Amino acid sequence: MHIPDGYLSPQTYVPLYGVSLIFWSVALRKMKKEFSARHIPYLAMAAAFSFLIMMFNVPIPGGTTGHAVGAGIIAILLGPWTAVIAVSVTLIIQAIVFGDGGITAIGANCFNMAVVMPFVSYGVFKLLRGNATGGARLYIAAFLSGYVGLSVASTVTGIEFGIQPLIASGPDGRPLYAPYPLSVAVPAMALEHMLLFSVVEGIITVLLLRYFLKHEPESVYALSIKEGPK
Repeated sequence: MHIPDGYLSPQTYVPLYGVSLIFWSVALRKMKKEFSARHIPYLAMAAAFSFLIMMFNVPIPGGTTGHAVGAGIIAILLGPWTAVIAVSVTLIIQAIVFGDGGITAIGANCFNMAVVMPFVSYGVFKLLRGNATGGARLYIAAFLSGYVGLSVASTVTGIEFGIQPLIASGPDGRPLYAPYPLSVAVPAMALEHMLLFSVVEGIITVLLLRYFLKHEPESVYALSIKEGPK
């Protein structure tokens, strides 16, 4: 879902930079206030994990790529605000150092994968798990949190592509940026992820949650008795 330069108009990427900056600011304040030193290695590992999993990307129609992100499991383990920072750091490094995603699109990519996805995934998990601390219900909630989170994030990306012909066209009506309308861009992004990458995201979420519940259950933020910002 890494959007390259040249696919989003300034009317799109500038506001999304602004929205991402707001979330980064709030997340950093929350982490400064509540994040303890013992959690710093977890933050570093979360960013490294997200970086690794996003390297396995597959080109899909529309000029972008499909891949798992890992934002859902990070939100469950460390909290959605921590996931904002961990995934954003990964995306910024990928764009600046590796050219994976455009510089102008950093705000959009962070909004899609580091803001939308963690909060959607976390909300789905909390809603579906109820009071479960183990068993099938918990793992179904984990799978769907990863699946729905990535599916929604990819749909939002498709919408960003699809509105470009409506808001940025030349005098002759030719699109200046992403050329595909909503009827093409949204299905191209959403279906590819729903049929493959979101399934992978859900499976990864379940496997990692199961591992942490077995070895470090006290570190799972979404299951903690008293949840504060992390």
